[in-house]
Amino acid sequence: MTLSLTRPVERVDEVPDDEPLGRRGALLASLRTLARRPGFLLSALFLLFVVVSAFVPALFSGYDPYATAPKDRLLAPSLAHPFGTDDIGRDLWSRMLTGSGLTIKAALVALAIAIVAGLVLGVVSGFFGGFTDSLIMRLADVLLAVPGLLLALAIVTALGFGTVPVAIAVGVGIVPGFARTTRAEVLRVRTLPYVEAARTGGASWLRILVRHVLPNSWGPVAVLAVLDTGVAIIAIASLSFLGFGAAPPAAEWGSLISAGRKFMVTAPWVSLLPGLFVAATVLALNHVSKTLQELEP
Repeated sequence: MTLSLTRPVERVDEVPDDEPLGRRGALLASLRTLARRPGFLLSALFLLFVVVSAFVPALFSGYDPYATAPKDRLLAPSLAHPFGTDDIGRDLWSRMLTGSGLTIKAALVALAIAIVAGLVLGVVSGFFGGFTDSLIMRLADVLLAVPGLLLALAIVTALGFGTVPVAIAVGVGIVPGFARTTRAEVLRVRTLPYVEAARTGGASWLRILVRHVLPNSWGPVAVLAVLDTGVAIIAIASLSFLGFGAAPPAAEWGSLISAGRKFMVTAPWVSLLPGLFVAATVLALNHVSKTLQELEP
């Protein structure tokens, strides 16, 4: 009887999978990199304040945004009224925070429309190619040839005035950008070795799409989503400035800026401070988007 001194061969399926650990390590490294960037942290904190104030404005102001006080009309900014008051004595800081709710929610609706429609069109175009790809991309080219604000004006004129029609109009206007970005990523991913291996192994097209193509195409789309949130906010504020948004006395960022045009000489803060708040929000979104894009592998 002989003794075998060789070790038994381990089964392949018993080898621990280090891929989740690798992904977790990459995520932690990215978070550490972001934590060392004060500009990103400041932008992220400001955006967090904007989002929280949009849904719970009462946390940051004790004034009724619709209560008038004619004796306090056109007061300059102070500790009691950080943004001053308007021509009928309403607190502009409270109205700015209340307007955040309408504008941010409209931007999120527009973004949801653009992401869903853009992902569907981009995936179908890039994954199936051929005549379908040509048809969808030519349609996207036609929409891109029309200025976004002009397209939104045409859509909101057909749908009617209000926050929801404005959100739909802006969402439709930014769909082509998402469609083209998604298509480019799908075309890149579908030729990678692991996708070819899945196809050779007999995986269905739906399984390949859900398990391999979509998860690996999401990065640039997410960065574009952050960037286009700022675009949506500017477009919604522009349409509200022109009078297509919510009817008075509802407060939207664009309508607040528009209401102060008559007082640019005597009380410039009525338009200037809301405008600076909108600009700071969009710049913060752009900075976050640029930082995330730099971290893309």
